[in-house]
Order: sequence, then C-alpha cells, then structure tokens
Amino acid sequence: MGIIRASKLIFEYIRRDEEDKIEEINRAVDQVDVDIQQGDFVAILGHNGSGKSTFAKHINGILLPTEGTVWVSNMDTKEEEYLWDVRKTAGMVFQNPDNQIIGNIVEEDVGFGPENLGVPTEEIWRRVEESLEAVGMMAYRMKSPNKLSGGQKQRVAIAGVMAMKPQCIVLDEPTAMLDPNGRKEVIRTVRELNHREGITVLLITHYMEEVVEADRVIVMDRGKIVMDGTPKQIFSQVDKLKSYRLDVPQVTELAYELKKGGMPLPDGILDREELLNSLLPLLRS
Repeated sequence: MGIIRASKLIFEYIRRDEEDKIEEINRAVDQVDVDIQQGDFVAILGHNGSGKSTFAKHINGILLPTEGTVWVSNMDTKEEEYLWDVRKTAGMVFQNPDNQIIGNIVEEDVGFGPENLGVPTEEIWRRVEESLEAVGMMAYRMKSPNKLSGGQKQRVAIAGVMAMKPQCIVLDEPTAMLDPNGRKEVIRTVRELNHREGITVLLITHYMEEVVEADRVIVMDRGKIVMDGTPKQIFSQVDKLKSYRLDVPQVTELAYELKKGGMPLPDGILDREELLNSLLPLLRS
C-alpha cells in the first residue's frame, strides 16, 4: 500500500441560503480511487474545474471527504487525532508564495514551521541550512523575502515545507504565477528533491512541459480520474487529451503533426532530443 491512498473519494461543495437550506451541490471530486507509492513523482493534470486542486487539499487535511476515505501514511484524514501528523507527513506548497512566507528574513521564515513543531533550536538551524542548501537558496538566507524573484520565493516556500521533514510534498500549481524562467527554476528544484531525497512529490499543474519527467501522470476531468499512466503513455494519446481541453508539450505536438503527415514516428515523443533521434534516420534514408 502506498503513502497516499484514496478509496471512493467524493467531495461536494454545498451552497446554502440565509436560512441554511441547500441551494446548490457541486460535486468536485467523484469516486476517485488512487494509490501513490513512497518516492514517486506524480503529476496531476486537468483543466480548470477538473477537481485536481480539490483532491490535493484532501491529502493535507485542508478538506475532508464528503464520502469515501483518504489515507496518508495509513492515517485516515477524517480522524481528528491524526490531523496534526497528517500535516507533518504531507507538506503543501500553494500557487502564491507570498501567502506562505511570513518571516522578515529568509532563514527565519524557513525555521518557522519546525519551531511550531517544538523542534529544539539547534535542530531547527540544522534543518534550515539543509533545506536552503537543498533548494539552492543558502546565499539568500539573510535576505528579505520581499527582495526575491517569484521563483526564488517559491523555492523558499518549498524549503519551509522541507524543514518540517515531510515524507511527501504536494504542490498545488506552484508555478502558476511565475514567468517561464521561474517555472523552470521551481520544477528543477522539485525534481532534484524527489531524486536526491526520495521525497514523494504530487505536482498539480496545467503546464504540460512540467510533467514529462514525472514517474506517473494522472488526468482528471469533472472530478474523475480519466487517464493514468507514464508520461509517454499519456502523451501518446494526443486526441484524447485534447478532448479534455488539455494541450501537449510543443515537441509532442510537432511529432504528432509530422506523423499525421506521413512520417513514421513513434507515439509520445517528449523532448527535442528524442524527436531528433527519430527524425535523423528518416532524413538520411
């Protein structure tokens, strides 16, 4: 069994009138079953309103199921006695780093979480240094977060979560507010943490280029899981992805169009090197 599991998960947003009568029920997550293994890098894709962010908020106990169950490291998130441990196990990074950064200088901000956990002072500073080193931000430890770029702020937010020693990090569209360079910076950091530290990563995104190196890609639509596989398996199904209003990486789109035009290329090409290696023998023949 994996570190994160969901069984028949349903979540409904309920709107009530002034007399507390139900006006509208919106089912945001609908009968989701998933099992995510320790150390995996899993990307969850979906158009706006697909349910991906609502699902993510269940992993950290921000939302609780309307029906069904979510387990984090075998702890049922509905059980109040486990909530604190669930949140220590699965750290969360949100879209806007300014909503997570509260310290006046970077090292204070990163140390805030462990301090709240009651970690001894000496251990806090060891964790601060380790976490800043891991995200490549040691040189900025005495800087004000207000002086940092968007990508740097998001790396500080990730360091703050790491300092609490989670087994899993959930990133809910962490690059949505960043420019292309900032996006690359953050995704590179996350990928390195997954490879080097063995931290389970759940990346919620709608940027296709961010998911090509994930171990697994889950696609959600209207609250349901509609596709689940490796990046190559998922991006081999271009027409199906487009039916869910999703794009594919530019190089995948190019290879797809060339294949439609008659070139015998493999499905699911994910990067330029793979495309060139597939094209060169054809061009030489």
